[in-house]
Amino acid sequence: MRPSNAMLLAVTVSLFTTLTPAYALADSYGALAYSPSTGASGWSHSYSTRSAAESSALRGCQPYARDCRVAIWFVNACGAIATGPDGWGSGWGDTRARAEYEAMQVCKRYSQGCEILRWQCSGAR
Repeated sequence: MRPSNAMLLAVTVSLFTTLTPAYALADSYGALAYSPSTGASGWSHSYSTRSAAESSALRGCQPYARDCRVAIWFVNACGAIATGPDGWGSGWGDTRARAEYEAMQVCKRYSQGCEILRWQCSGAR
């Protein structure tokens, strides 16, 4: 007995609707690195692990400064760094705007005149 085209179509659709959500749920990590002494930064997005995202962000910063550090890491979200003359801050959120807001709030604890230095999102934003 040979399967009908309708049966093959139903099986194909069933496979795609059950497999697609698993793929969509894969975590996507990102990170921002920052040097307080030089203002250099590095960033990463779309990594499968936190460690890989942090390493990539540090590699982007370290050629320009010796004191680079991971300022923020995030998963399926966004991160931002805000800087001012007397300090800096970082934050994360589910949108770029939220991440920037959080970074500005932290920076304002240490400095006036804070501005967003860098933002990055990881995953579908």
